[in-house]
Amino acid sequence: MATIVTDLDPELLWKHFYNLTQIPRPSGYESGVIEYIKKFAINRGLQYVIDKSGNIIVRKDAHKDSKSSRIVALQSHVDMVPQKNNNKQHDFITDPIETIIEGEWVKANQTTLGADNGIGVAAMLAILESDSIKHGAIEALFTVSEETGMNGAFGLEPGLLKADILINLDSEEEGEIIAGCAGGLDANINYNFNVNEDDDGDEFYSVEIRGLKGGHSGIDINLDRGNANKLMVQLLIALQKECKVKLATMHGGDLRNAIPRESTAIIGIDPDKIDTVQDMVKKYYQLLVSKFDGIEDKINVLVKPVNYSGNVMSFKDQDDILNSIDNCPNGVIKMSPTITGVVQTSTNLSIVNIENGKCEVKCLLRSSDDDDKKKLSESMEKVFKFIGAEVKFEGEYPGWLPNMGSYILLKAKEIYLELYHNVPDVKVIHAGLECGIIGAKYPGMELISFGPTILHPHSPDEKVNIKSVRKFWDYLVRVMESI
Repeated sequence: MATIVTDLDPELLWKHFYNLTQIPRPSGYESGVIEYIKKFAINRGLQYVIDKSGNIIVRKDAHKDSKSSRIVALQSHVDMVPQKNNNKQHDFITDPIETIIEGEWVKANQTTLGADNGIGVAAMLAILESDSIKHGAIEALFTVSEETGMNGAFGLEPGLLKADILINLDSEEEGEIIAGCAGGLDANINYNFNVNEDDDGDEFYSVEIRGLKGGHSGIDINLDRGNANKLMVQLLIALQKECKVKLATMHGGDLRNAIPRESTAIIGIDPDKIDTVQDMVKKYYQLLVSKFDGIEDKINVLVKPVNYSGNVMSFKDQDDILNSIDNCPNGVIKMSPTITGVVQTSTNLSIVNIENGKCEVKCLLRSSDDDDKKKLSESMEKVFKFIGAEVKFEGEYPGWLPNMGSYILLKAKEIYLELYHNVPDVKVIHAGLECGIIGAKYPGMELISFGPTILHPHSPDEKVNIKSVRKFWDYLVRVMESI
């Protein structure tokens, strides 16, 4: 087994993937990777264009031995989700990713790896670099800022692509072909509250919930993992009821499309109640260990003294805000009535920030049914407007309705069966792929998505299976040569 990523096979793909790990590329900071692709195109004598949104499209003519007259678009996003363990020192804007080979997997050192969607980007660059693959004409579309709102796909101009087939390489289970996905909607809740100076002689403590697995808020939402924001609010409500603690600040989660793994609050406690609070926190930890047995194996709840001299909430606002967040829909709302095991509608209570008289809550709603999505948004709006909060919905993107009889889907199924003697699973997933947005801009374009096996994307446990990358590459090459 290879000891470094660049020794893995296929060499061209892993070379580019390693190079990508050395270029910081969280959403909004993709200039380095776009420059890398631009220089690559120039060095290979390939045409490229960078559009108004910052996407880059690289075009390559058909191989001299190809008989295909069709143009195929390959598509991946260049940005990655920046998540790290609490004790890991890492700046995603400046620091490269530290890659580790662990058995059959490539992972990172306590950070996200960026295999989502770096493997897809690397595969596209390898296809463009190879002189031996007998493919037709290619348009390689590298989009930006997918992870924070699919901004690149939204900004893609109609008419820029000439292809009538698009193959998205942002799926995460080898052996699956994705033929449809859920749409999404961002919820932004803001509430201004009254603050008071704490003049009751309280002592201040931080309460921390950490060690949760988190994960992708679409793909992993049905795994019953803990949501740090929900768990923190439930603890604070209990502490308020029993010990009259005063909430000063709370911060949990930092990305809409990641299930929040950590949350921290600062509370004021009557010195006579400190032992009771510590005992309640200990019991709450034991309750969570029992509740999430077999699901969360590293959960921790900590309480420790801190120096704090700021303001605290009024009890009324504290009660209103905590109960509203507690009543906010979260997790799986409805399973698909037609596709077994597929989530139809869900929401993720992604981000909570409470400090200095301001409460900010952000959620990501997903559904493959527009009516369900609308009803979910109305339910969420009622919860927060009851206390007078401002609720805004934005960033809506469409789902991708499957076309089970499309040429590219039937061809892809046929090739997989020939290559691996297995029938691939054709699925509709509960995650947002750019296919829905691009398909809406290019009506009539046939779309599919596939990729290697990537576990725990959007979390520091992210890892990609080495053997699945080899299979993914061989399959991609065969598909490109067969169209």
